[in-house]
Amino acid sequence: MAKTLDKILVVDLEATCWQGPNPSDMENDIIEIGVCLLDVNTGEISMNRGILVKPERSVISSFCTELTTITSEMIENEGISFKEACRILKKEYLSQSRAWASFGAYDLKQFQRQCNELGIGYPFGPSHINVKTLFALKKKLGHEQGMAGALGILEIPLEGTHHRGVDDAKNIAKILNWILQ
Repeated sequence: MAKTLDKILVVDLEATCWQGPNPSDMENDIIEIGVCLLDVNTGEISMNRGILVKPERSVISSFCTELTTITSEMIENEGISFKEACRILKKEYLSQSRAWASFGAYDLKQFQRQCNELGIGYPFGPSHINVKTLFALKKKLGHEQGMAGALGILEIPLEGTHHRGVDDAKNIAKILNWILQ
């Protein structure tokens, strides 16, 4: 399948988390897939949304809610299955034929792990762009920066709520757009 390179799919995940080590009976589950498309020619960001996902192997801790603002009630009312979320990525965002980007390798590894463990087809093609590493290389920093730090260096205001996938995906797209200029 030929890659579509006019737009890059930008993804940011939020997953269940705990202060300290994971409880022995729980696995990190994706609870939000923040996504948008970055037009590589115009820099326009479109189709920005947060897909809330019902965790299958864990629950949302109070620490997780403090970090992300995502509550169990939000997931109960608006969440869909991980399988359905992957279907949306493939159908509405053409995720298998587009290059996709995230800030660091966590999102890539978490998607691979969760798809493998739940027996769900991986929704992306092979072309992943690590914006965190590219930014450090382009700025000749000698080390990687967090997303908020990268925005600060570029003097781009952080839009929305940090650690909400819907907002972080858009902020990452702004950093990637700067790299591509």
